[in-house]
Amino acid sequence: MSDKPAHILSFGSVNIDITARAERIPHPGETVHAASYATGLGGKGANQAAAAARLGQGCGLSVFMAGRIGTDSFGSLSRKLLTPFGVDLSALREDPDHPTGVALITVDNKAENIITVAGGANMALDSSDVAAHRALIHSASALLLQLEIPLELTVAIAEEAQHAGTLVIVDPAPAPANGLPDALWQALDVITPNETETRLLTGIYPETQADAARAARKLKERGATHALVKMGARGVYYLSGEREGFVPPYPVEAIDTVAAGDCFNAGLATALTLGKDFGEAVHFAAACGALATTRPGAAESAPHWQDVVAMVESRQKA
Repeated sequence: MSDKPAHILSFGSVNIDITARAERIPHPGETVHAASYATGLGGKGANQAAAAARLGQGCGLSVFMAGRIGTDSFGSLSRKLLTPFGVDLSALREDPDHPTGVALITVDNKAENIITVAGGANMALDSSDVAAHRALIHSASALLLQLEIPLELTVAIAEEAQHAGTLVIVDPAPAPANGLPDALWQALDVITPNETETRLLTGIYPETQADAARAARKLKERGATHALVKMGARGVYYLSGEREGFVPPYPVEAIDTVAAGDCFNAGLATALTLGKDFGEAVHFAAACGALATTRPGAAESAPHWQDVVAMVESRQKA
């Protein structure tokens, strides 16, 4: 969807995730013993960068990560964990005044999760970061944005990208209770809410395809050129121009839904950057999200190019 040299920029959050696995998610005021815990890379910006870069290793795409980490041990760990994915970290700045972001995650035996995020350096991003990375924003084929950095900065980044003709893909997570500002609606090209975010943004919970279609039309009325409604295990509905469609869920045995949405968005950006039409790109993205649920962890769950291609081709042949 772009004539620019093919590379992707994820501009957003970098966290270290501390994930506990328990039989069930605790109720308020209750303590539940976890069977295990793990420390790993997270943050929706880092997850999407890592997932896109892992895909990029199989198809020749470059992926950049812009954001902030602290000068603490978690910041060093973030760099160490992002590097093997092949992400270009030249735009990842170190902040001496704020700690690296942290996410505290509980996953139950049904693969559902709850997440508490302490943003740290992610929330210290400001206009100087936009200025420092203006050339990178302008040269990107696709820009991946999320809402784990200050909202006004997300708007500024999206507007900068829009002026340059860069494709702007927004994952509205976590969705603000008051919705998105008009300026962001006008600057984005693609929006990809899940069920909860769709309800917050449109007032419609996408239980059925008909619900998702109504919600997508509302998203498009707000300003999105392309609207996707991620319905979890029920599939994905999309509305692109005058074209609409539904992608049924790929059959997998899910063990962990953490970062599945991030892998979806990374897959979407990858497919669109490679020139696939929108419907094909959504199928590819859905396969990325499905495969991510079959592996534990956030960034670590990102699928490889050949596995996604094999899953998509298997459905096409069926």
